[in-house]
Amino acid sequence: MAESDALPTLPKKCGPYISSVTSHGMNLVIRGIVLFFIGVFLALVLNLLQIQRNVTLFPPDVITSIFSSAWWVPPCCGTASAVIGLLYPCMDRHLGEPHKFKREWSSVMRCVAVFVGINHASAKVDFANNIQLSLTLAALSIGLWWTFDRSRSGFGLGVGIAFLATLVSQLLVYNGVYQYTSPDFLYVRSWLPCIFFAGGITMGNIGRQLAMYECKVIAEKSHED
Repeated sequence: MAESDALPTLPKKCGPYISSVTSHGMNLVIRGIVLFFIGVFLALVLNLLQIQRNVTLFPPDVITSIFSSAWWVPPCCGTASAVIGLLYPCMDRHLGEPHKFKREWSSVMRCVAVFVGINHASAKVDFANNIQLSLTLAALSIGLWWTFDRSRSGFGLGVGIAFLATLVSQLLVYNGVYQYTSPDFLYVRSWLPCIFFAGGITMGNIGRQLAMYECKVIAEKSHED
């Protein structure tokens, strides 16, 4: 009689665990897809600004997609955005430093607007030389981090992303995939790392905000159990 009473309780103990694993995996996939499409959209818009001002030039044979952009740029940016957006909250959990500074969508949208403004300035604003432009964009990028992030993990990841992305850009330009007008930092513009740094901070904030919903769901399930 005691054994028959104990059997029905087994699925109740296993059920929440299986459900939480499934929810986490599905939430991870959904967040990755959302981040991918956000990255694709931003790549199309921002790359259009660069091409209109002849900051970046693509050979005629690779201009095959909308907005006069090489077909591989949006998918690459989307993939990088998904990786960055998932990496930031993962790093926060790994370091045991949950990011709580300005955690609301209005702040995230302002961060996106500032990032677009920084990219717009790199293409539209005329400076006396590239050094002045680079210093200005560096100050704006650090200001973006200070205003919307202020975490050590965010700054470290932003610097790492800027270094790797700039290295990849150097290799692409070296191999003739595309080119920059008036390069002053080997094959690219000296302000390019600033754009990558600001982009990493922006996508990291979006990823952190999306991750909050998963935490809320898990907390609600734990409370119900």
